[in-house]
Amino acid sequence: MEPLPTAAGGQPQSRGADGGSAYTASATLDDHGVVTGWSAQAHHLLGHTPAEIIGHPATLLLAGPPPHAPPPSTSRWAGTLALRHRDGHTVRLRVLAHHRGTDGGGDGTGADRAGGGHDGGGWLVVAAVPASSGDPPVHDAVRGWAFAQSPCPQAVFDSGLRLTGANAAFEDTLGLREAEMRGLRLADLAPGDTARQTETHMRSVLATGRPQHAPAPFAADGSTAGRNGSPDTRRGDEDGARDGTGAVDGADARHALRATLTPLADPAGTVRGVVLTTHPAAEDPEVRRRAHLLHDAATRIGTTLDTTRTAQELTDLVVPELADYAAVDLIEPSARARASGPDGPVTVTRTAARSILPGTPEALIALGDTATYPPGSPPAQTLATGKAALYDITEATLARWAAQDPRAAWIREAGTHSVIAIPLTAGGSTLGLAVFSRHRNPVPFNADDLALTGRLAHRAATAIHNARRYARERTTTMTLQRSLLPHTLPEQAALDVATRYLPATTHAGVGGDWFDVIPLSGTRVALVVGDVVGHGIRASATMGRLRTAVRTLADVDLPPDELLTHLDDLVIHLCSDDAGDDQDAETAGGIGTTCLYAVYDPTTRQCSLARAGHPPPAVVTPDHAVHFLDVPAGPPLGLGGLPFETMTTNLPEGTVLALYTNGLLDPHHHDIDQSLDRMFTALAHPAGSLDAICDRVLTTLITHRPTDDIALLVARTRTLPPDHIATWQLPDDPATVAQARHHATTQLTAWGLEETSFTTELLVSELVTNAIRYGKPPIRLRLIHNTTALITEVTDTSNTTPHLRRARTYDEGGRGLLLVAQLAQQWGTRHHPRGKTIWTEQALTPA
Repeated sequence: MEPLPTAAGGQPQSRGADGGSAYTASATLDDHGVVTGWSAQAHHLLGHTPAEIIGHPATLLLAGPPPHAPPPSTSRWAGTLALRHRDGHTVRLRVLAHHRGTDGGGDGTGADRAGGGHDGGGWLVVAAVPASSGDPPVHDAVRGWAFAQSPCPQAVFDSGLRLTGANAAFEDTLGLREAEMRGLRLADLAPGDTARQTETHMRSVLATGRPQHAPAPFAADGSTAGRNGSPDTRRGDEDGARDGTGAVDGADARHALRATLTPLADPAGTVRGVVLTTHPAAEDPEVRRRAHLLHDAATRIGTTLDTTRTAQELTDLVVPELADYAAVDLIEPSARARASGPDGPVTVTRTAARSILPGTPEALIALGDTATYPPGSPPAQTLATGKAALYDITEATLARWAAQDPRAAWIREAGTHSVIAIPLTAGGSTLGLAVFSRHRNPVPFNADDLALTGRLAHRAATAIHNARRYARERTTTMTLQRSLLPHTLPEQAALDVATRYLPATTHAGVGGDWFDVIPLSGTRVALVVGDVVGHGIRASATMGRLRTAVRTLADVDLPPDELLTHLDDLVIHLCSDDAGDDQDAETAGGIGTTCLYAVYDPTTRQCSLARAGHPPPAVVTPDHAVHFLDVPAGPPLGLGGLPFETMTTNLPEGTVLALYTNGLLDPHHHDIDQSLDRMFTALAHPAGSLDAICDRVLTTLITHRPTDDIALLVARTRTLPPDHIATWQLPDDPATVAQARHHATTQLTAWGLEETSFTTELLVSELVTNAIRYGKPPIRLRLIHNTTALITEVTDTSNTTPHLRRARTYDEGGRGLLLVAQLAQQWGTRHHPRGKTIWTEQALTPA
């Protein structure tokens, strides 16, 4: 069996009672009558393929005399034609032809796509092919119901969205008889995007059985909407559909129509068709005024996250367009839980007010002051019940409030005759209320005004609720962020350090940028700067997890590349643990986080660095030359499988290192090269302190409120004096232990640290003995004296790591490291490519 052809534009067919299918055949002709497009349905109807007919005169298809040519000004023609089938028999059809302008807009029928297309202009010819001979089946009862319910222009469409009937008003609007339209779809009667949009709504009506409103595809004068220069009412229609008023701006309002789509159901409740009823889109100025207010509210209320400004935006919108006086009073969040019931007073804060009179004389409460509404007053009742109310001055409630409450004296003094009290409700709670009144406008408020102010107040309440929620979340995030960042910088002798942290000020919230300064063994110091993907509490929590992990790995004295490798594995595990939570699991786990880790040794002036997707650090030499360190760029954390690489460089004493996060350069709003040039200029300028350098960098680069977090760490290198370091190479001989103790005692005497000699001799003896017994030569002893500590280091080329254990009563060994742990403030093992170093640190009491 041959497959059923699709309808024009590829839409489904309507199935007839006999099991066949109805469809629309279409073709396009140029202004000379040459066929330029031929649909698959036309091929099915007349047997001619597109290749056989496109490019030939349409008169070749006629089986009778050609019709009279329409007048030049005509844009539409309807009539019956006798057409010749490819096999020779005659096919008589009712045909509707639309003249297409030169805009080249598509018609949605599929004729253009059938073969060749067109270059704009010409005619679109459509014909409805019924499911069987004669008219499509129509239920007379259904037609009677439809036309009995409304005198407006109406058309009935069956379940296949094909016209089965139209009343006289509909015929007059389009200038076509029902017989000329029967069997055609709305897109055939008024080709264009608007008709296709309306058909989409019609399908929804068939599926849901609920009526809908949609733009009408033609105007009241019969012109097609949005096509060939005719009035395009789609913008106004869509606005009307959004605000429920159907208002249309401009001169098109005189001709614009709205469509109401009503389902037609049989007595059993089955939807059999759709009634399209058109009516004027804007019938009076009051409807248009309300529509404009609602439209303006969408752009003028809630423009910021400032609750005071949002409240003022509401009053500015309604005065003088809707009310003569408006005021907004908010309940403070801390007081909402203590709000009294319907019989108790309510305390509010006057947040905004606006009057049609200069100086707002009605406002007897100053902005920012609190006021208590007495029990039973309209504001107290509105806040207690959460329902809007409309009051006339003759009502006892309003009159009693005006007489008893001094703050309501404005009602009598201004001659107010109509008042609306609207609660501001959002997020399941009442945030406050808005009061609107009229005294200059003689027309009292009505039910439509009450509904309109309710919608405006709801928009304002939603914006205020969102602003307060954002403020709470931001405060919580900021508190968490600052608690996780270093509160004070640790004391150390390797670097002078200054830092700055600026949180983002956008709606997205605070991010997860962080910095850290970590003292390491041997007077070395690690500098860390990182940037977690995302914003909010989860980003701050992820930052805290990663910062803790970095400090833990740094205590193990891992090289920078190994530390980033372990951190990369940690991020992958965190993401895997969070995978079942939600779609933000990657952000929660920290995938995409960037990090720069640097270790500076003041005894050798060497700096080792590695980075994971982070910007490279800037270096300022003592002669004020600025350049980037060429640190190999590793991938961001969490990707896995790619290595990190450590770069080592010598930094002269007095060199300034600048580590920062991407927010400082603001690549979203500034050219990256220009930002780098400005940063280099700020760093190169001589400054007396690192704090001054930080401030100059920020003021130079930040030209507006930051849209991303900014972390900046600036460090100036120091060098430990050579006479504060003593090093000895020791032979691999047990007799060397006594010699090592002698070297240590002599050096401590030279440094004036005789009081530490006894403890240091014990530590040196134990460490050197272990190195000779368990390590490999060469063995080196080094003492480092800085202002706060005495450091003892013994290095050998073995990779074995000593472990502290508790010796049993009769064990001959195992007590050495226990003694070291008790004598030293701290101790540990540091591995390097050619062995290890066991170190101890003793605190020195300041003189």
